[in-house]
Amino acid sequence: MKLKEALQSRKFVVTSEVQTPLGEDSPEQLVDRLKRIRGRVDGVSVTDVDLEGVVGDTIHTCELLQQNRFNAIYQTTTRDKNRIQLQKDFTHAHQSGIENLLVFTEDYRITGDSLQEQMFFHVDAGKLSSVLQHIREGRSIDGEPLPQAFDFTLGSGVESLWGKKVPKLGMQGMETMKIMGAGFFLTTPIFDLDQFDKFLKQIKTMDVPVIAEVLLLRNAAMARFINRHFKPGLVPEWVIQKLDKAPDKRKASIELFGDLARGLKDLCNGLHIITLGGEDKLQPYLDAANLR
Repeated sequence: MKLKEALQSRKFVVTSEVQTPLGEDSPEQLVDRLKRIRGRVDGVSVTDVDLEGVVGDTIHTCELLQQNRFNAIYQTTTRDKNRIQLQKDFTHAHQSGIENLLVFTEDYRITGDSLQEQMFFHVDAGKLSSVLQHIREGRSIDGEPLPQAFDFTLGSGVESLWGKKVPKLGMQGMETMKIMGAGFFLTTPIFDLDQFDKFLKQIKTMDVPVIAEVLLLRNAAMARFINRHFKPGLVPEWVIQKLDKAPDKRKASIELFGDLARGLKDLCNGLHIITLGGEDKLQPYLDAANLR
């Protein structure tokens, strides 16, 4: 089943995220590691990677996933791309058989209520809207005809840590993405089910499927690294302590994931697993949560 069909049927979808390989690893090796979970996930997103000038071939990795019977999701951001580059990338993705697109505006997420965030979001959303409108009409941003009109199943990121206090501009940003054609919203990482439930009740009127992001944390050191280098306090202290004190770290990691996944089944439309390099270890996590 295609991702679009799964979302429209309101099936609880399971997607995962991997990074385009760099260095000695290859896209072929990555896809080979994922074959053991083929049929158990509804989509695999591949992120753009630019590490010290070395750029991974994200679209090629997506193409390989498609060829190996995965629903590939091309994941990118408008942050450092103009309309010409976005159109080029989207056209290349379409020509490679990719049907799903996950785009983050303004530093990956719609965030808060500051004027700076509002300005960044509207500029980035405007770029994205312009390009999507043109390709849907079968013309380039310069007005030239394209070989054919095309479109994607579109996803957008949203900040879910607001709980019941979703800022006005956050709601407006989500509404903008809905009008643009967003078929689903992907949240920031979820740990607190009660807080997430309050957030979902606030945005219920959007009537757009929500997929919850879940981090596959294998040990306390990984959790502390995320808090130190990505976002302070993102991983709650109780999670870190459980991983730190558990005599069997792997078992504790799987239990945390399983409990969270089972809770999310009653709240939202799916979960998106951030493997953090552990795509070859996904199977027991899926088993623990009874995810197909």
